[in-house]
Amino acid sequence: MRNRHAIVYWTTFGVVVALLAVAPLVLPEFWRRFLTEILIWGLLAMSSDILIGYTGIVSFGHSAFFGLGMYGAAAALITMRPPSLWLALPYGLVAAAAVAAFVAYFSTRLRDIYFAITTLIFSQIFYVVIFTWTEVTGGENGLTFSRPPLAIPGLFSVPFTSTTLHWFVLAVVVISYLILRRITQSPFGMVLQSIRENEARTRAVGYPTERYKIVAVMLSGLFAGLAGVLYAIQNRFAAPDFVFFLVSGEVVIFNVIGGIGTLVGPIVGAAFFLLLRETLSRFFTEFYLIPVGVIFIAMVIFMPQGLLGFARRWLNR
Repeated sequence: MRNRHAIVYWTTFGVVVALLAVAPLVLPEFWRRFLTEILIWGLLAMSSDILIGYTGIVSFGHSAFFGLGMYGAAAALITMRPPSLWLALPYGLVAAAAVAAFVAYFSTRLRDIYFAITTLIFSQIFYVVIFTWTEVTGGENGLTFSRPPLAIPGLFSVPFTSTTLHWFVLAVVVISYLILRRITQSPFGMVLQSIRENEARTRAVGYPTERYKIVAVMLSGLFAGLAGVLYAIQNRFAAPDFVFFLVSGEVVIFNVIGGIGTLVGPIVGAAFFLLLRETLSRFFTEFYLIPVGVIFIAMVIFMPQGLLGFARRWLNR
C-alpha cells in the first residue's frame, strides 16, 4: 500500500511539474508572468508553513525576511558590475538569514500570541528603517535595477525572458520543496512536530525546544529570503511595501486556504487567493476585497483543513 501511494504521489508530482514547465509556451505574456508570481508567493507561503504547520507557531515577520531578501539582491545587482545572478542570490539569502537569526533569538523566548506579536513588531521596525533610510534604500521610492542574465561564466549566458525566468523560478521552487519535504520528514522535522503537539512534554523528554525553534525560524526565513530574491529579479524592483506586515498576513491566509502542515497546500492557497483576487478585481474594481473576505470566511468555517484537506477527505470517501 505504501509503495502504491508513493508511486501515485511521485507520478502526480511529475505531471504537475511538467504542466507548469510547458505552461509558459502556451500562455499569453500576462498569464505567463502571473504564473511565475504565483510560484514565488507559493515559495514564501511554503517557508511560512515550516513555522505555522510543523512547529505550531504563527509568524508575522515573514515580510521582513522576504523584503530583506529583495533588498539584499538589489544591493548586489546595483553595486556589482556586471550584475550577477550568483551574487544576488547569496546577498539576499545572507540578509534574510541574518534578520531571521536576530528575530529568532528574541522572539522564540516567547510563546503563542506573544511570539506572533513580537515578530510583527520586528517586521515593522525593519519597515520603518527601510522606509526612512532614503540614502541607502531609496525610501518610499524603492530601488530599481537591471535584471542579470542567466549565466555560468565560461559556459553560457542568456538573457532572462519571461519564459526562461519562469523555468528558473520553477526549478528553484521544486528544489526548495524537495529540500523542505526531506527536512520535515527527518528527525529534526519530527521534533518540530512534537513541539507543535506538546512543547512542555518535548522539553521534558530532553530536547532543547528553544534551539529547535530558533533553527526553524532561521530555516523559514532563509527560504522566505529566497522568494524575495526571485521576486526582485522578476520585477527589477525592491520597495518597502514588501516589508510591511500586511504581506505576512497574506502569507498566513495562503496557508489557511491551502492547508496548514502540508507544504503543497500553501502553494495551492497562494494560487487560489491570487487568482481569486485577480478575477474579482476585474468585476468589483476597488470593492473586490469584500467578496474576497466573504469567500475566505466561508472557507475557514466550512473547510477548516483548507483546500488540500478538503480534497483528501473527498478522495477518501
